[in-house]
Amino acid sequence: MEKQFPIQTWLDGNGNITADDYENSLTEELAKRFYRHMVRIRTFDQKGISLQRQGRIGTYAPFEGQEACQVGSALALEENDWMFPSYRDHGATMTFGHTLLNILLFWNGRNEGCVPPKGKNIFPPGIPIATQLPHAVGAAFAEKKKGTKNAAIVYFGDGATSEGDFHEGLNMASVFDAPVVFFNQNNHYAISVPMDKQMKTKTIAQKALAYDIPGVRIDGNDVFAVYFETLKALEKARNGEGPTLIEAVTWRYGAHTTADDPAKYRNQEESEIRRTQTDPLTRLERFLKNKGWFNETEAVNWQEEASKEVDAAVEEMEQFPAADPADIFNYVFAEPTWILHAQKEQFLQVKKGDPSWNQQ
Repeated sequence: MEKQFPIQTWLDGNGNITADDYENSLTEELAKRFYRHMVRIRTFDQKGISLQRQGRIGTYAPFEGQEACQVGSALALEENDWMFPSYRDHGATMTFGHTLLNILLFWNGRNEGCVPPKGKNIFPPGIPIATQLPHAVGAAFAEKKKGTKNAAIVYFGDGATSEGDFHEGLNMASVFDAPVVFFNQNNHYAISVPMDKQMKTKTIAQKALAYDIPGVRIDGNDVFAVYFETLKALEKARNGEGPTLIEAVTWRYGAHTTADDPAKYRNQEESEIRRTQTDPLTRLERFLKNKGWFNETEAVNWQEEASKEVDAAVEEMEQFPAADPADIFNYVFAEPTWILHAQKEQFLQVKKGDPSWNQQ
C-alpha cells in the first residue's frame, strides 16, 4: 500500500526542486511569502510555550515542525473558504487571518478566543478528537447547496483517524460530493501512541479507498508539495469533483501539549536529527539561498517584525481580566437548561469552598 501511496516531494532536504513541472510556478514572491509566514507562526509557537511555562497562559499545544503543513495549506485557500482547525492548528488560522490576540485569549481560557475576525469562516478549534470533520462536511455541503464555489478544509492528526467522526465525515463527504479537503498531519504519534500501535494500515491516505475518494500522501515538511497538492484538491472540490484526503507526513518536535513529557514515550534524539535534516523552515531557506533569493537583512527584519507583533498581542491579551470558569456553563445553549443551572450552582459552591455541594 505504501507503493500505491508514495510520499510526494517537490523540494528535497538540500533545497533543490525535484519536480520539474512546478519549477515555473515557484516565484520568488511566493517562496518568500511562505518563508515569512513560517517565521511568523514559529515565533508565535515558541512564545506560546514560554508563556505557559511562566504561568501567563494555560496549557498550550505546540506545533513546531509542522509549519509547512499549516502555512502551505492555509495559503491555498480563497477568502470565503471555510477552515476547521484542531487545537494544534493556530498556525494555519493565523495564516488565514485570525488575530493573534484572540488566539492567545483562547489559550488563556477566554471565550473571545473562539471568535474569528468578521468575514472569516474559521470554526472554533476542535478539542474533542475528530469532531470537527462532520462539521466541515456540513459547511461544505451547505456551500454546494447554495451554489457557491467555496470549499472547506479540515485539519486533524493521525489519532483522529481512529475515531468514528473521521469515518462518518469521509463517508458523508463521499456520498454527497461535498467540496471539502481532509488535511491530515501525520506526526506519527497520537499523544503517546505511535502509529503502528493504533492502526494496521501503513498509510492514512489509503483509508480514502473505502470511500471511493482520492487519497494523496505528501511530504508535510515540504511547503511547496503542501501548497500545490492542497490547491489541486481545493480546485477539484470547487469544480464539483468532491472531497480529497491528504496525508501530510511530518514531525512535531515538542510535546503533545505543555502538560506532557514526550521523552517518556519517544526518542527525543530523533527530533534533533530531524531539525538538521527535514526542518521545513531550514529546507525553504536552503531553497532561497540556492536560487539567490535569500536576503539576510530581509530575513532578520521579518523575524523582528514577527517578534514585535507577537509581543504586542501578548501585552494586549494581558490587559483582559482572568477568565471565569463559570462561563463554561453560559454558552452551551441559547437558554441554559435546568441541569446546567444546577451544575453551575454546584461549581460556584465548590469554588467558594462550601462542602454542602457534596451532600446533595
